Amino acid sequence: MARLEILEYPDPRLRQIAAPVTRFDASLAQLIDDLVETMQASQGIGLAATQVNVHLQVVALDVSKQAEPPRIFINPEIQSRDALGIVEEGCLSLPGLYANVKRATQIRVRSVDRCGVPQDTELRGLAAVCLQHEMDHLVGILFVDHLSFFKRRRAIRQLRAGHHGAATAETVTAARAR
Repeated sequence: MARLEILEYPDPRLRQIAAPVTRFDASLAQLIDDLVETMQASQGIGLAATQVNVHLQVVALDVSKQAEPPRIFINPEIQSRDALGIVEEGCLSLPGLYANVKRATQIRVRSVDRCGVPQDTELRGLAAVCLQHEMDHLVGILFVDHLSFFKRRRAIRQLRAGHHGAATAETVTAARAR
């Protein structure tokens, strides 16, 4: 396994759309193992292949703090959404930046596992929010794209300035005021 480099904003490769996985072979298994290792080494709870410059529809998810094995979602499609809520999000590709985003807190997802076997999964709470966030990466969307124009502009300006600590408190406060 290898730890991969995580792309950071404003890298244009974060905006590329991922292709569906069609080959379930040793290289896919290696990618999955590397995604998991990278996510865990970075203390993340989710990572999309797009974030490591591999533009395939693969997501690793581990909201259990390693109490359970990481979950892998390949070619994920949301079948249903329920229970909208405002949740605080951050991203390994936008380090130090956090903001509140509206997401479904219950979803049903159809995907395939690392062997290509179809799976239907129901997720709730943090797992549901995290998977939606990672699926956004697969279509070139960042969580700040869900913010209003002015909040997004302020957050990106603060991120570029490198004032992550100050940006975090200010951005979260502004997002809560919505």
